[in-house]
Amino acid sequence: MTDNYEQTLAHVNIHSQPSQLKITDIRVATVGRWPILKVFTNQGLVGYGEVRDGGSKAYALMLKGRLLGENPCNVDRLFRRIKQFGHHARQGGGVSGLEVALWDLAGKAYGVPVYQMLGGKFRDTIRCYCDTDVRGRDTGHAMGEALLQRMERGFTFLKMDVGINMLRDIPDALSAPLGHLDAFWHTPHRAMDNAPAADQRAARNRRYDLDNLPHQFTGIRVTDKGLDIMDQYVAEVRAVIGYDVPLATDHFGHIGIEDCIKIAQRLDKYNLAWYEDMIPWQLTEQYARLARACNTPICTGEDIYLKEGFEPLLAAGGVTVVHPDVLTCGGIYELKKIGDLAQEHAAVMAVHMAETPIACLAAAHAAAATENFLALEVHSVDLPWWDDLVIGPHRPLIDRGFVTVTDAPGLGIEALNDQVIAEHINPNDPELWASTAAWDDEYAHDRLWS
Repeated sequence: MTDNYEQTLAHVNIHSQPSQLKITDIRVATVGRWPILKVFTNQGLVGYGEVRDGGSKAYALMLKGRLLGENPCNVDRLFRRIKQFGHHARQGGGVSGLEVALWDLAGKAYGVPVYQMLGGKFRDTIRCYCDTDVRGRDTGHAMGEALLQRMERGFTFLKMDVGINMLRDIPDALSAPLGHLDAFWHTPHRAMDNAPAADQRAARNRRYDLDNLPHQFTGIRVTDKGLDIMDQYVAEVRAVIGYDVPLATDHFGHIGIEDCIKIAQRLDKYNLAWYEDMIPWQLTEQYARLARACNTPICTGEDIYLKEGFEPLLAAGGVTVVHPDVLTCGGIYELKKIGDLAQEHAAVMAVHMAETPIACLAAAHAAAATENFLALEVHSVDLPWWDDLVIGPHRPLIDRGFVTVTDAPGLGIEALNDQVIAEHINPNDPELWASTAAWDDEYAHDRLWS
C-alpha cells in the first residue's frame, strides 16, 4: 500500500497552489547580447524569459516593482499593467520577455504546456527556417553551398542575405554622396568591444545616427551594374540548391523605395519566398506600392510592438507575410493575436527569432496555437553551446529543421545551465544573477490620464 501511495504521489503536483502564487524576485544574466530573466515565486517555481538580442536589461528591471507580490497566473492583467512601457524594436523587449516568463510560470503552476492555455495546438512540430548571412560567402555559389549544407541537416526552408553590402567595394555598383558610404560602413560597432568605454560610447552614437537614418534619406542608389551583380548572385544560389526549397531574402540595405522596386522586379524570376524588411515598417503606403510592383510576397514586422502596429500594413495590402518577434511584439499571447489578425487579411505568419532557446520555445508554443503559421527563424544553428543554455527540452532542440512541442508544463524548461551561461557571460555585465533589490521600489504615477 505504501509503495502505491508513493508512486501516485510522484505524479501529483503538490508544490503549487496557483491561487496563492506570488512573484518574489526578478534576476538577470546577460549572455552575449541576450539578457536572460528569472522570475522567482513564493512556491519555488521559477519562470524564464529574456530581453530581445541587443536590448537593455533595464527595460525589464524597471518593471520589477510593478510585478512584485502579484500572481503571475494573471498574465493578461499584468501585461495590461506594464505594456505601456514597451515600444517598437528592442524597447519592447522588457515587457515581452516578462510576459513570456509569466506564461511559463502559469503553465508550471497548473501543470500544462503554454500552447494548451492559448487554446490548444494546430501542429505538433514547428518548422524552422535557417537564416544564413552573407559573411564569408562572397559568391552566389558559396552561399548556395552553405544553404545546401543547411538542407543536408534537415532544414526545409531557407533564408539568405542579399543586398547592397555585397556591392560596397565594387566600382560603379552604387551611387551615393561622396564619402557617405565610407562613413556608413566603416563606423566601428562590435569591433570596439575592447576599446575604452568613452570610445565605445562615441562609436555607438555614430552608428546609431547612421542606422537610424531612414532609408529614403540616405541618397544611396543601385546602378544597373549593381543590379546585374545581385541578379547573378541569386542565380548562382538557385543553380546550387534548385527550386524545390523555399528561399527567403533579407538585409537589402538602406535604400529608397524606387531601388527596392528595381531589385524586387529583377529577382522575381527566382521564385523567392519573400522580400524581408526592404524599407522601414512604418512606411505603409510605400509597402503597398512595393507589393503592387512585384510578384514576390512582402514581409516585415520583427520591430513592431503590439498587434495594432500590423493593422495598417495588412489593411493596405502592404504585406502578405507578417514577421513578429515574440520578444518585441509583446510576448506569447500578442504573437498569437498578430497571427490571427493576419489570417483575417489572408496573410501568413512567419516568426523572427535570433535569441536563446527560451525565446525559441516561447515562439514555438505560440506558433503551435496559430493556424496560419508558416516557419520560425533559427539564427544560432552554428553555435555549438546554444542548446546547452537550458535543461529540460529534448536535445537537439531543433532536430532536422523542426522543434517538437511537448506536453511538459510551461515552456518545457526545467532549469538554466548556469555553468554554460557563466562561460559565455557578457564581459560588460559579468555578475551572474546579481541582486536587483535597487529596482524593488521603483515607482511612478503611471496612469495614462489625469
